[in-house]
Amino acid sequence: MKPSVVRPFNADDLSGAAKALVEVHETDGYPVEGIEDPEAWISSDDVLAAWVAETDEGIAGHVSVMRPHGEEAVSLWIEQSDDDEAHVAVLARLFVIKAAREHATGRRLMEAAMEYARGRDLRLVLDVMAKDAAAIRLYERLGWRRIGEATHSYGSGQSIQAICFVAPEA
Repeated sequence: MKPSVVRPFNADDLSGAAKALVEVHETDGYPVEGIEDPEAWISSDDVLAAWVAETDEGIAGHVSVMRPHGEEAVSLWIEQSDDDEAHVAVLARLFVIKAAREHATGRRLMEAAMEYARGRDLRLVLDVMAKDAAAIRLYERLGWRRIGEATHSYGSGQSIQAICFVAPEA
């Protein structure tokens, strides 16, 4: 697969992004929720901005910057910093199909989101499932710092351990 082009998400990307999300779920078990209606999960009302990675074959990846909505990473960062919720956003919905991973697609998607946040005086936080070692390595390579752990609850009483991160300062 050729390297992808990272560009802002538009409504025409929704079905391709949903297809890519289902593929990632099948290969990696991510996400643990939202897979029953991937289009709704991708197009949440909390999305401030989103990007896709596109190849000749279609959408190969996606990332969103979202308004805080009760995430433990937001609470942890506010407790540890002088930031308030108005200056914090959540990096979320990051996924890249397996065939596109060798071209730094995840890094380029993250950089687009980080640039957006810096331009709006927002500090990004995220949580990642502790099982997702490759994602954790990516965040750490990009300078993100661990700020704590959380239990991510989903579905009907299910939960999984998560690690919370904050983006590097601009």
